[in-house]
Parts: sequence; structure tokens; C-alpha cells
Amino acid sequence: MRANDQQVVRALHLFAEMQEAHFRSLMSAALLQSFPPHVVLIREGELPDFLHVLVGGAVEMYASHGGRETTLQVIVPTTTFILVPVVREEVPLMSARTLEKSRVLMIPADAVREIFGRDTAFARAVVVELALRFRDLVRALKNQKLRTGTERLANWILQTDARTGRTGHVMLPFEKRLLASLLGMTPENLSRSFNSLTSHGVKTEARAIVIKEREKLQRFAQEDPLIEELSSATRRKR
Repeated sequence: MRANDQQVVRALHLFAEMQEAHFRSLMSAALLQSFPPHVVLIREGELPDFLHVLVGGAVEMYASHGGRETTLQVIVPTTTFILVPVVREEVPLMSARTLEKSRVLMIPADAVREIFGRDTAFARAVVVELALRFRDLVRALKNQKLRTGTERLANWILQTDARTGRTGHVMLPFEKRLLASLLGMTPENLSRSFNSLTSHGVKTEARAIVIKEREKLQRFAQEDPLIEELSSATRRKR
């Protein structure tokens, strides 16, 4: 594993404060692998052997039931996933597959649990990480239950634009089918929602989304700091 990759992993909150010897122990047991798109890394209901750290690419977290499938989250670097099943030694409730060519650091689950029991700083970081994931879950549930599909799309556009420099130009990072699943919509409803947003300051050009009237879109979206994280600039304007 390259030193640069280790530094990226070390900078994650989860590993930042743990003892250097324990971090080296985890890294010495870890595997850094590259995967092509559409490779299933984790299957729901199967005990995981590794904690995964996404170093490059993108990963879809999804679940299936009764012949249906839904996207729950899209993971981008650099972050861990399936932390809870690894720490608790239980089966994950989600599956994971690569959306594009991805580099994934795989740390043996047994090693993670051993260090968790020995390194108090690492254990505290795990607790904080799990607390943050819980808040993310509550935000996602509120977004899903308190907004219409078109409102969810409007907020997704604003949040994605904020994460990519607030340029007013958003490129769809994946297929519209996947975006519809992520937002809890059918592809047909997503298409209708895009059409509806034209009257709220949004223009679409193939995979590009252009925010032509930001304030108009914000009024429709009704951004809420108790549902999504707002940038400091957005909070000042509100």
C-alpha cells in the first residue's frame, strides 16, 4: 500500500487519533484492491470478513426484497462502509457494489475488533462515527417522509452543487435510473420532476443540470438544516 494512500486513510476521523502502532498493525493486515464497475463487494445477510475503506471511485449501497431493489446510499471517497456489522460481528443489512472503477482498502474484521478493544481513542472514534451515521439516517428518513419527490430532487441538486463548488452546473454522476432509486422514485416520476423544476429555475441538458435561478429553486426546495447540512453561505442567506 502506497504511503499516500495510508496518509489519506490516517486522516479519516476514525483512524486519526488511534495509536500509531495500532494503525500500522491494521494497515499491515489490509489489502488495497482495484475493482471494475458493477462488482458486488458485500451481500446483505452475509457476515463480512473486512471493513471497507473507499479510496477511489464510487460504491452503491443497496437492498433487495421480494424481487425489488432500491438504492440506499452512494458512497464516494474517502470513507468507510459497513462499520456496524464489522464492530458488532453481525450480518449487514445492505449490499455494496462498485459504480465505476474503484480502489477499496479492505481491513480484516477480526483485526478491527481486536484494536477496538485495545485502543480507547479508536473506540471513541467508532462511537462518534456511529452517532454521525445515525444522524444521517434520521436526516434521510425525514427527507423521504416529509417531502415530495420533486422537493427531494430539488434538494439533491442544491446539495450536490454545494459539494462541487456551487458553480450552478451539476453533472449527473450516475444513471438517472439510479438517481430515481436513491430518491425513492420511479424513473418516470423522476422525469416528470425534472420537467416540473423548469418553472423553478432548473434546466437540464443531457447529463448536465443547470441552476439558472438559484433563489427560486431554494424557495421551492425549502432547505432545512435539520434535514440536510447547509453550507455556511447558504445559512447566511437564509
